[in-house]
Amino acid sequence: MTPQEFDAFYAASFSRLTGQLYVITGNWSEAQDVVQEAFIRAWGRRRTFDPGNAPEAWIRTTARRLAHSRWRRLARGLLLAGRHHRQEPFTVEPPTEEHLILVTALRDLPEAQRSALVLHHMCDLSVEQVAAETGASVSAVKSRLARGRTALAAILADQAPTSEEGKLRV
Repeated sequence: MTPQEFDAFYAASFSRLTGQLYVITGNWSEAQDVVQEAFIRAWGRRRTFDPGNAPEAWIRTTARRLAHSRWRRLARGLLLAGRHHRQEPFTVEPPTEEHLILVTALRDLPEAQRSALVLHHMCDLSVEQVAAETGASVSAVKSRLARGRTALAAILADQAPTSEEGKLRV
């Protein structure tokens, strides 16, 4: 991939990837940071990317792994530093109540189920593509999707938007 092709790829996919990572992380700034870091890492590998090589999948996987690593480091640091100081978790105010309910419900799911749901339903990846990106078997992805949908439906059934406009569709 030439520098010009990479620039065009960046312009076409940065917003979409940031939106996808936002759903996974629940934090817009964190999503932007990890997607940007993934693009920085991809710049050095751009010659190995071509349209058939799925560079967007590589960026998304790298960004998801970066987010997971940051979360582990943050959790470990908070555990060590926060033994004497308890802090409330940082939350981002979404634009609508419906969005808040969905993001909150997704946060309650295990990371593997959340990632499978986001990659399959939001990123429109097939079960096989989700398996390839996450390193799980196809049957494990199917199981995560089924369990994630069931858990998400149960969580969302307990929560309902207070406004008439914000009818949540599952």
